[in-house]
Amino acid sequence: MRTPVKATLIAIAVAIVLLIVGIVFAINQRAATPEPQAGEKLQTVRADSHVLDQGGADAVTVVEFLDFECEACGAFYPIVEELRETYAGDITYVVRYFPLPGHINSTQAALAAEAAAQQDRFEDMYHRLFETQAQWGEGSEETPAVFRAFAEDLGLDMAAYDAAIADPATRQRVESDKADGEKLGVSSTPSFFIDGEPVVLQEWDDLEQAIEKAVNG
Repeated sequence: MRTPVKATLIAIAVAIVLLIVGIVFAINQRAATPEPQAGEKLQTVRADSHVLDQGGADAVTVVEFLDFECEACGAFYPIVEELRETYAGDITYVVRYFPLPGHINSTQAALAAEAAAQQDRFEDMYHRLFETQAQWGEGSEETPAVFRAFAEDLGLDMAAYDAAIADPATRQRVESDKADGEKLGVSSTPSFFIDGEPVVLQEWDDLEQAIEKAVNG
C-alpha cells in the first residue's frame, strides 16, 4: 500500500469549499455513456494524445478530459500532480481537451496548450495554465493575449506559436478530443478513465482509490 494523500486532500478541500459544490453539481449532471454506433470504436486515447507520464509495460492508463478554465479541474490539479508522483512508473497519464461552452477562455487556453505542444512544451503550458487560472478564468471575453504572454514567458518560438494559433488544424485537434469525450459520455470536467473505464467521482479520494485498485489489483 502506498502512502495515501488524504492529508493533502483534506487541506485542499478546506481551502476550496465553494469548489466542492461545483464538483458535486458537475457530477450530478454527468450523462450516461451512450452506446457506440455500429462499427464505431470508442477511444479514450489516440496516437496524438498528450502523455504527461509514460509508465512501464504493465502500467495502468489514466486519462483525464479537462477544461483549463474549469474550477473543479483547477481543484483537482494538485491532487493529480501528487498522484502522478505517487504512482510514477505504474501509470501512464494522458490529458485530453474538453473545453466547456460556458467558459469563455477554455478554448483559447486549449489552443495555447496545443500550440505549445507543437514545440514539445505541452506540460510547461499545462502547469502555467492551471497555476494562473484565477488570473484569467471566469472572464467575460476571450483574452488570447494573456496566453500569448505565457508562451513568451516560457521562451517559445513566437512566430511558430502565432502560426499554430492561426492554423485551423490546431482548433480541429482540440475539437477532436472533445468529440471523443462526447462519444464516451463525458459531459463535465474533470472526467477520468482508467484503462478505458470511467471513474465515478463522489468523494475527493475516489480517483486515488480507483488508481490504487487498478495498480495493485
